Amino acid sequence: MTTIQENNKINKAGQFAGNLFLQVGRILFGAVFVFSGFVKAIDPLGSSYKIEDYLRNFGGFFDSMADYAFLLAIALSTVELLIGLSFLFKVHLKLTTLLGLIFMSVMTPLTLYIAIKNPVIDCGCFGDALVISNWTTFFKNVVLISIIILMQVYQSKFRPFLSPKVQHAGAILFIFVGIGLSVYSYRHLPMIDFLPYKIGVNIPKAMVIPENALSDVYKTNFIYEKDGVQKEFTLENYPKGDSSWVFVDQKTELVSKGYKAPVHDFSIMNGQFDDITQQVLNSAGDSYLFIMYDVNETSIKGAQKAEMIYQKYLKTGVKIYALTGSSDADVQKFKDKTDVTFPFWKTDPTTLKTMIRANPGLVKLNKGTITGKWNWRDFE
Repeated sequence: MTTIQENNKINKAGQFAGNLFLQVGRILFGAVFVFSGFVKAIDPLGSSYKIEDYLRNFGGFFDSMADYAFLLAIALSTVELLIGLSFLFKVHLKLTTLLGLIFMSVMTPLTLYIAIKNPVIDCGCFGDALVISNWTTFFKNVVLISIIILMQVYQSKFRPFLSPKVQHAGAILFIFVGIGLSVYSYRHLPMIDFLPYKIGVNIPKAMVIPENALSDVYKTNFIYEKDGVQKEFTLENYPKGDSSWVFVDQKTELVSKGYKAPVHDFSIMNGQFDDITQQVLNSAGDSYLFIMYDVNETSIKGAQKAEMIYQKYLKTGVKIYALTGSSDADVQKFKDKTDVTFPFWKTDPTTLKTMIRANPGLVKLNKGTITGKWNWRDFE
């Protein structure tokens, strides 16, 4: 009798541990999806830039889809939020589990391909909030797909605590929340700024590299050929001075990344290609930067608002710089079309996209420190 009771206790303990594991897995899976969806939803432009990079690199049919990157970004963040919140609140778990399994069945082999081919350095799965490598992303997805498979097998173990009507309302609410976050952040700015050019950052200090900082380490192999046979050599053992070996090619690969300053590659050039970066960053008092990474995509209404600000401060001595990555010809067409009179300076378009998620956007500086950022809709 004692043995039977002990076996029952062991079975109950095993069932409890199994159920606890499943519940922890459900919460973990849901939390990861909520975090991933949220950081994408509050930065839809940043997500669209990353998706566009992927599509351009894949080429072919995918390249033609790059024009829809913004809509795809909103759809992706909304689906992730829907799945994550539904798991956390046990909303339509049977359907949610199937949706999560389909999602991970697509993303896991995709991230394996990205880890192997490395078309882009940063996967972008957590936006700019948490940057992880492509291989780390794949291993993370292996864990997630393992969890969702277990949940699919043991989905009978989960019991909803909300009525069917409340679950329906919850699912609709989650979709509206996802879309609403993206639309609001697009029309204004991300509610949480994870970019290196956030308010409070002193750009000159953020560009400094410490004296003892590690540098990138590269490995170079040389390919030589002799008697029709090719062989790889390192810098230490290549056949220097041996004319019987003919140089064919060399391969350089990154072994380990060194320190990278939070702000890098930031420069401002005038029309004569003179670097005026330090002049702008060391300027006394307030100065303003109109950010228009591509004037062909700049809002006409936003440019007209920028012109009003420029005229307002023109006689006050406040310095205003319009920064763009567009060509001189495109800038001239833009000025003819909009009648703006402020001068333009050159900055790398990727840097401008990283500075502010708006076109145009406005960045306020005080001795190199960012003290304000606005979408053109909030210029007032």
